[in-house]
Amino acid sequence: MCDAYEPSKALSIVKGKCPQCQSGKMFTHSFYKLSQFSSMYSDCPVCQLHFEIEPGFFWGAMYVSYALTVGLMLVIGGFILGIWGAEAGFYGYVIPIVSALILSSPLTYRYARILMIYWFSPIRFNPELANKK
Repeated sequence: MCDAYEPSKALSIVKGKCPQCQSGKMFTHSFYKLSQFSSMYSDCPVCQLHFEIEPGFFWGAMYVSYALTVGLMLVIGGFILGIWGAEAGFYGYVIPIVSALILSSPLTYRYARILMIYWFSPIRFNPELANKK
């Protein structure tokens, strides 16, 4: 059995961990706390990585959020079509889709930022910083 810590990139994305050490949290509070779901650490509490690598870096997360939102709309619309078909009507689609988008907006916001920093930044995992706790 290996004693070394081998983090999973996918699990680190799901948990919202730092892309460099994959140990420190990116957000200060849980997304359930709606008044502060968007509060993000400016630096990683473990490895001190500054998350906003350039001014306005997270503006690009709007495009990632758009893609997540469109994907969610297509999945919900397809689910409704599969269950009710054409009988669902206009409001049979609009009300569930809009409700789901409103309820999922804290998660969409967070994962857009997390995916932005994992996919579109030069930051890579550094195993030397992983056990720095």
